[in-house]
Amino acid sequence: MNYLAHLYLADRTATSPAGAILGDHVRGRLAPDSRRSVQSGIVLHRRVDSFTDRHPAVLALLAAFPPRFRRYGGILVDVHFDHLLANRWAEWHDEPLPAFAERIIAATRAEWPDWAPFAGDRLVNLPQVLTGYTEPAGVARALSRVDARLRRPSPLPEAMPVLAAHTGLLAQQFDVFFPALVDYAQDWVNRQFSF
Repeated sequence: MNYLAHLYLADRTATSPAGAILGDHVRGRLAPDSRRSVQSGIVLHRRVDSFTDRHPAVLALLAAFPPRFRRYGGILVDVHFDHLLANRWAEWHDEPLPAFAERIIAATRAEWPDWAPFAGDRLVNLPQVLTGYTEPAGVARALSRVDARLRRPSPLPEAMPVLAAHTGLLAQQFDVFFPALVDYAQDWVNRQFSF
């Protein structure tokens, strides 16, 4: 999943929004003096990614993509699922998406003020990125940003026609996958924090 889904899950499970973002960017463990809540949020992020990568609905999508895009299929699914979540936000959350985006990023900044390993200005526009997932142009920008972070050029900036060709299948698999993901994340948090 991409930023929006991870932050949604953090909010829903009352876990660390900073950990939800840092999970893709921190390798190994955080320093021992890091907040335990942030560490738990990173672990949840990684568990969510692992669940996503193995889920039959996601595997079916990867198999449907043209061979050139399969290596990057996980990224395509993550970003497009954020697009679907953003467009169907009212089905999943009572708070409007723009208000959620501002609130969750403010909570993240409060929890992790120095933003290491990020440059502070990198996340200034994150609320606009989250709300931008509602539009195809926002999806295209997200794919280009991911491509820019990769070591080698990828076909991600050219993937919009592939996503458009699989719109129905993506929506169908999202409907199967996302409720299962929400249940998985809540069950994992309940097991971790039940005493």
